[in-house]
Amino acid sequence: MVQHRRAAGVAIALLALAAVASPVSAAPKTGPLGNFKHIVVIYEENHSFDNLYGLWGDVNGQHVVGLGDADAAHTTQIAQDATPFQCLLQTDVNLRTTLQTPAGPLTETCTQDVTLGNGSTAHISSAFGQNPGAPAGPYKIDTYIPATAHTCPPLNNLFGFANGILDPNGGPGGCTRDLVHRFYQEQYQLNGGMQNRYITGSDSAAMSFGYYDTTKLPIYDYLHANGAPKYVIADHFFQAAFGGSFLNHQFLIAAAPPAFSGTGSTRTVLDASGFPRGASGTGCSGPYPLYSSTSCVFDGNTTQACPGVGGLACGDYAVNTVLPWYQPTSTGFANKIRPIDDTTTPMNIGDLMSNAAVSWAYYGGGWDNAAGIVGGRGWTNGNGPTCSDPEGPAAGAPADGDGLHAGWPYCPHYSYQQHHYPFAYFLRYAPGTDDRATHLLDEQDFFWAASNGQLPSVSFVKPLGSENEHPGYASEPNGSNHLVDLIQAVMKGPQAGNTLIVVTYDEFGGQWDHASPPGQGNNLAAHDQWGPGTRIPALLVARSFVRSGVDHTYLDTLSIMRTIEQQWNLGDLGHRDATVNSLANAVSKGRP
Repeated sequence: MVQHRRAAGVAIALLALAAVASPVSAAPKTGPLGNFKHIVVIYEENHSFDNLYGLWGDVNGQHVVGLGDADAAHTTQIAQDATPFQCLLQTDVNLRTTLQTPAGPLTETCTQDVTLGNGSTAHISSAFGQNPGAPAGPYKIDTYIPATAHTCPPLNNLFGFANGILDPNGGPGGCTRDLVHRFYQEQYQLNGGMQNRYITGSDSAAMSFGYYDTTKLPIYDYLHANGAPKYVIADHFFQAAFGGSFLNHQFLIAAAPPAFSGTGSTRTVLDASGFPRGASGTGCSGPYPLYSSTSCVFDGNTTQACPGVGGLACGDYAVNTVLPWYQPTSTGFANKIRPIDDTTTPMNIGDLMSNAAVSWAYYGGGWDNAAGIVGGRGWTNGNGPTCSDPEGPAAGAPADGDGLHAGWPYCPHYSYQQHHYPFAYFLRYAPGTDDRATHLLDEQDFFWAASNGQLPSVSFVKPLGSENEHPGYASEPNGSNHLVDLIQAVMKGPQAGNTLIVVTYDEFGGQWDHASPPGQGNNLAAHDQWGPGTRIPALLVARSFVRSGVDHTYLDTLSIMRTIEQQWNLGDLGHRDATVNSLANAVSKGRP
């Protein structure tokens, strides 16, 4: 079990990043990567497979399981009273019939009343559905909010528009509103593999039931252009853990949730249906327009107490966002967690790689500014005494968990997300340590390393929030363009011939997908009380692939860790990483 203790006497110092030295690694053994010497993992944000890649289409005559394969049983969404939705409630301001858009108001085509759990009635009026008619199906988002729509929030107020910004009052990029994506909510939405409660379990209602025209995405255009590298699309790849970004970043590197002693201020309390939504009008948490309970419950950051609602995780674990103790950190929306002590026992894939002399780095967008790396390749905040980059607050970061180190040089970008940098939660990578200076780097260091042939054996790349495709505060097309830039950086570099790029997403972002995850009414692949959750997009891209193809192997985020463990003979962390499938079969699809 993961243990925590206060980090005593860890000095926090400014890190002056020198030029990246030539990486030295243990020679790869015969493993799932074959003769690839480098793997680059690009970790994007918050989309299900059907939402983003559902219209990908066949690849060289090989079928990709997408929206066309969704049967009625796993598509039709049901209300809390189990009534099928014939009319879809919309909360994004650009999808509602009551507000004026540049093209004019949407015309009401349906109404429906459904009964909530507390006996009250929710009235739906919408342009998405027909009366009378069959159950409403998913819809194409970019028909209503195209890439040209001015619906994106300003950098200095990214989270101030819960229901989006009415076109044309925002910035360009076709942003939608954000959607809830939390641990217990997703399990309710999955409904044991029926995939039919995404709308009811969402604060955004039917925003969760939309999809993009895959063929218009920049990543799709890039991979289908003349001279593009070959690729393998993995159409049975699932997020490792239920819920959101924090937990899935922890699973990416540690395969387990951090232990965290739950208290009244953090502990989740569930109703009988396993949902953390309180009765209307009681002040309980959660703006869910189509869900209500007769009991007052609480949507916390940690698991429910034991014993709890049966079949759902309980105990002392952080499953929704908590913040790191040291800089870069923040205040307000989540508790801070004391550093996880991995100084004696390896507790993440970075520890295993370092102990085996396998070179690696986690390249994060905005890291140098947020972590106070003055003079680093990503540093843009001058010489103080305040933060000078207008894309972040001049006052800089608030104090850390010890009440120290506020302000300059800790100068995060407005869209910097502390919980997207999982190694910062571990004591071995605390400020002032050699491991932090060596392995936790800025995205600008990745571009430099790729162009100069200095990529380590293993690279994790995490774009800054404004470029990571996250609904609400990032533009999908702009984020996809940035993804192409990252891939091209490798393809244009001298290590392209022996580098495998893996592109995937941390989690579903609250978006429906029709494919039932392992463990949800089936035993198709490894699973436990933490996941896996909804199916997410995944691509393998390599200059040395001789063909493009499709892999149907059941995989999840931990398959990346398993691949690294096997390729460099690292052993495992003793969690689900020991039992998941590796990427070996997917890699073989691109080989002769």
